[in-house]
This record gives sequence, structure tokens and C-alpha cells, in this order.
Amino acid sequence: MSHIDSKQPRFARVWRGRVPRSKADAYQRYWLENGVKPLQDKGALGIQMLRDDRDTETEFVTISYWDSLQAMGSGPDPSRTHHLDRDPEFLIELPERAQILTILETHGQAG
Repeated sequence: MSHIDSKQPRFARVWRGRVPRSKADAYQRYWLENGVKPLQDKGALGIQMLRDDRDTETEFVTISYWDSLQAMGSGPDPSRTHHLDRDPEFLIELPERAQILTILETHGQAG
């Protein structure tokens, strides 16, 4: 899913989570519906959902694009993660932080 707004994002928030390979398809559906789609409602200017299947686990990476740190929510610390109800059922470990990056240059358009 990629959704890019006409505003230029200034920040990217990168979340990573790993699940056992056997649960990857179920988690993908759950994460898309309950984690990714709500980001659009919260004001994300764009969202990319990425998947890396490995031998025994799958890593999901979600990059959301924002015009300000405040727009990301999470109070004073936008890198702090909020876990979904079923995350403990799927995730190998519950990530405590997302990576926040300042966008310096953009060339072309993903998606």
C-alpha cells in the first residue's frame, strides 16, 4: 500500500517487527487493517508496508511520512511505539521504538 499526499513530508517514521514465518500471512492482514490503515486517518502523508521473508521468520517494515513530529502523535516522544492488542500473539519481540528520520532530499516518487 502506498499513499503519497501532495505535501512534501519532512520526516519518516520507520517501524520494524519480526514474526515467525508461519504467522506472516496472518500478521500481514492484521497489521494492514489495524496498524497501517489507521495511519492515514492520523494524517500520514504516505505509507509503505514492506515484507522480507527469511527461512524461519518474516520481518515487516512500515515507513510512514509526516510533515511534523507532532503529527505523528505518541506525545512528546514520537519514536515510542504503541502495541496493537494482538501483537504479543504474533511478534517475536515487541519493539519499543521506531526510528525517526529527517528527510533531506526526495527524488522521484515511490509507489
